[in-house]
Amino acid sequence: DVLNTEQVMNYGSNAQKNISEFSEAALNSVRTKDLGEVGGMLGDLVVELQGLNFDPEEKKGFLGLFKKATQNIASLKAQYDKAEVNVDKIVESLEKHEVVLMKDISMMDKMYERNLEYMKELTMYIIAGKLKIEQLRNEELPKSQESGLPEDAQAANDFANMIGRFEKKIHDLELTRTISIQMSPQIRMIQNNDSLMAEKIRSSIVNTIPLWKSQM
Repeated sequence: DVLNTEQVMNYGSNAQKNISEFSEAALNSVRTKDLGEVGGMLGDLVVELQGLNFDPEEKKGFLGLFKKATQNIASLKAQYDKAEVNVDKIVESLEKHEVVLMKDISMMDKMYERNLEYMKELTMYIIAGKLKIEQLRNEELPKSQESGLPEDAQAANDFANMIGRFEKKIHDLELTRTISIQMSPQIRMIQNNDSLMAEKIRSSIVNTIPLWKSQM
């Protein structure tokens, strides 16, 4: 009923509220994440893996060469033992981050689906509202203008104004739907970043580190 101001004001407002609360929840889920920390750990891992010194200074003479070989083995063992402790610590932290990232990736799938539901709900309100406006303008408004009496003319004018107000409400719903439409690729972009980081962590744990240990 477009003559009911409260109904016009509340039309689709629950769907709008859902989008507003949902966008706030999406922002908070991104705000609490620190992929820079994970990137820093991966960088530390590379430093540790590349940090062993295989090229100590040359010692002259046969005795020097023998001593150098013995010292080199002991030195490399000590370097490896120290590096392995650091690597294991980094891996432990990375595995924890990987678990969090995998949970976030799954959550983003649910967020994407929910956003799609809210967008469809808003679309239904918009379509229904436009159909109602078309009916009001083409059928009911002309009827209200037929009598020609002054009081009826004022009532028809009020009716036309209320239709205009309802049109503004529909336009407002369309703006909210635009926010929802823009959120879909944003959610996928965030999810893709999480996936790339999780893949880097997994590759480091199952490929890079075992290869490094086997080479040692």
